[in-house]
Amino acid sequence: MAKWPGGELKMSLFADYNLPFAIALGVILLLGFLQIIGVGDFDFGGDVELDLDIDADAEIADPTSAGLGGALTTLLGLGKVPFFVWLMTFLFIFALIGMGVQGFADELTGSPLYPWLAALIAGGASLPVTATLVRPLGRIMPQDETSAVRLDSLVGKRGTITTGKAEKGSPARAKVRDRFGHAHYVMVEPHEDAAVIPAGDQVLLVRREGQTFFGVPLAERKLAPMN
Repeated sequence: MAKWPGGELKMSLFADYNLPFAIALGVILLLGFLQIIGVGDFDFGGDVELDLDIDADAEIADPTSAGLGGALTTLLGLGKVPFFVWLMTFLFIFALIGMGVQGFADELTGSPLYPWLAALIAGGASLPVTATLVRPLGRIMPQDETSAVRLDSLVGKRGTITTGKAEKGSPARAKVRDRFGHAHYVMVEPHEDAAVIPAGDQVLLVRREGQTFFGVPLAERKLAPMN
């Protein structure tokens, strides 16, 4: 068993031998902070971002449904919960197991393992533990995507412009929920050439061309008062 030079020492999260696990905890804090302030595009309800390079009639399918890759994601528990939740769980378990391994090694041999070796052991142990923990979570949380939907099924749905300003020739990012309640991010231009739809406004998707949707601001659909 490899030993950390220097003999007996007091375990510390910020010591060199715990660096991989301190980084993991730091990433958890950073992602959590971004989620709180709304910078990160992480949605605990299982949001999915549409791949703009897929075929126009392609389906957004269950990530656990395709061959060897699907078997691997099922084994790891991916798709049981939103990926953000899976990642946060994995990082926490990785840090917890890693520091436990270092503490055990220190008690057993008088010094912790080399960081890369401890990280390798913790990473291998964290994957099955994470998969085991997220399965019960998946029963009480929405999954990333439980049913395949076609892009055309989003036409007629309401969305909200989240990033940018939608105008002719310059689509903006919008968040739209499908009939299953899952959210998708799509690019939207105004249906009317002269219209401009700022961030925060709601829009009704009325048609699609390729990967771009065209929408009507919901405010414009209200009848103007009679003079």
